[in-house]
Amino acid sequence: MSVFEETLRNNNVLFTKNLDITSYSNGVKEIYNPPGRAYASIVKDYFRNNCSVRMLNPQTFIPQICAFNANLQEIFGCFIGANIYLTPPNSQGFAPHFDDVDVFILQIEGKKRWKLYKPLKSSDFLAMYPSRDFDESELREPILDKVISAGDLLYIPRGTIHQAMALDTYSLHLTISINQKNTWSNLLEKLLPQALKQATKKDFRFREGLPVNYLSYIGFQYTDKDLVRKGRMKYIIRRMLGELERYFDIDQAADLMAKKHIHDFLPPNIFKSERRCTILEDDKNLSYNGPKRCGKIKLSTEIRLLRLYCMRLIKEKKVYKIYYSTENSKEYHDYEPQYLEIDKEFVPAIKQIIDVFPDFISVKDLKIKDTDTKIQVVKDLWEKNIIITKVPLN
Repeated sequence: MSVFEETLRNNNVLFTKNLDITSYSNGVKEIYNPPGRAYASIVKDYFRNNCSVRMLNPQTFIPQICAFNANLQEIFGCFIGANIYLTPPNSQGFAPHFDDVDVFILQIEGKKRWKLYKPLKSSDFLAMYPSRDFDESELREPILDKVISAGDLLYIPRGTIHQAMALDTYSLHLTISINQKNTWSNLLEKLLPQALKQATKKDFRFREGLPVNYLSYIGFQYTDKDLVRKGRMKYIIRRMLGELERYFDIDQAADLMAKKHIHDFLPPNIFKSERRCTILEDDKNLSYNGPKRCGKIKLSTEIRLLRLYCMRLIKEKKVYKIYYSTENSKEYHDYEPQYLEIDKEFVPAIKQIIDVFPDFISVKDLKIKDTDTKIQVVKDLWEKNIIITKVPLN
């Protein structure tokens, strides 16, 4: 708990934005957030009065969690969220509910009794949206009723109803969440509108007028009227949906998903062994009298992406852009999406760098004709911390 208190003392943690004070007793959940900064003494006073504490984005303030989440986002390829929960002995901070994320719970200190329940409706399985708070009377028999101790890990899939109570000592646990808005449905939300747009542009049948007076026999008020004409409409729609498949652009849909993820991401976690091979080391060696050591990109320099998911090459209309997360804030969406525009002639070289990852490639081997331009393109990527060199520049 000392790290938690230290975080409150050393950072401008705000109630509501970064931290919630809650309680749950006799079926009633209460939130007690005052305005302003969450000073450690104020939070501790609430805690002593049997209130639970939830820190909403600890990765913003705690470097170890930030590094952990940044590493995980490279494994899962999507945003990794985190919360910290501090619960007094023999108390519960939240009503039974389910989440719209897959959650891993790591018990840090103390113990907690967890009860998990099947979703009440099949449509809540792998839920897309968080639930309301449930009343105890609505719940069935738990599918899991277990005490989680320090060092234990518990996985809760989206849509699984859960509640937890601390036992005879306080409880501190960390939740790591994945797969928020990272489903087939979310991909199709990107894919289908773009396909319809292309189909409408290229196939006149999608631009034909609807049947005259179709509103006189289709709709809720005409449920049982003129089933023949209604069936004909359904047939035409099914046929058009079949035609729509020809215009699916899965690459474009994936790029739209990636663009969102890049904006969501934390900046990559850079290991000590890597740091000396990045632009960050050059910054470290600057002085007011000029650089102590000036890094210089050469044709012989070997480079690779810092991380596979730290950038995305996307074509938007006729413009080629590299979206990157290396300059993102630790605070979610604190900055607008960051990108570089590049000329079409440089696209093959960028694809080379992507394709060889995690291996290195020499600058001289990039598919750019002009030597000076080749070095400049690499320098542009270097200065955005998108690439790393095999050995430190000197």
